[in-house]
Amino acid sequence: MMAELDEDGQVDFKAKAKAFCRTYEFLASVLPYNNADWEKLSIFLNFLVPKLPAPREEDLSKGLLEAIDMDSYRAEKRASVKLALPDADAEIEPVPTEGGGRKPEPELDRLSNILRQFNDLFGNIPWTDADRVRRLVTEEIPNEVAADARDQNAKRQGDQQNARIEHDQALKRVVVALLNDDTELFRQFTENESFRRWLADSVFALTYER
Repeated sequence: MMAELDEDGQVDFKAKAKAFCRTYEFLASVLPYNNADWEKLSIFLNFLVPKLPAPREEDLSKGLLEAIDMDSYRAEKRASVKLALPDADAEIEPVPTEGGGRKPEPELDRLSNILRQFNDLFGNIPWTDADRVRRLVTEEIPNEVAADARDQNAKRQGDQQNARIEHDQALKRVVVALLNDDTELFRQFTENESFRRWLADSVFALTYER
């Protein structure tokens, strides 16, 4: 099949095969098993993708070292400076006694930081309704995760590591529930690793201390 495709077609097929494997692996972890054909296709593609050829790319670094005169970039010793303390009596100031701590960051400030990070990191994604996505990541999704019974129970135990594990599972369940109404956010969560990691960290920061 790959031999019948041109190079662009081969690249497109390989990308779609990888996307299917990632999406199915995620769905299989949160949904009951009920589709044998998808499972067979996932197993087949997981074995096939590593064997697919990578596109041929021109080596842009060829001849680069020969074109640079490395002798002109050698390190040189320019000067030596001797540092010494003056031979004189001196006094050492006492250690300050004022407290160095500060109040925990208010939730309003944390929300502002999350919104700023969202705009900086993912504002260039062509969201159909960016305002709705912002509301989802700062209000609706954190509220749904915080209301999850298993997530609440894990946080009551006081073990942050176990709480984070249960939180991430609750977040997956919440995002899967958004599949029909917010496919853009679901697709970013399943296919964009940096978005998925950022959303998990942000929602955990908003919900852990509640």
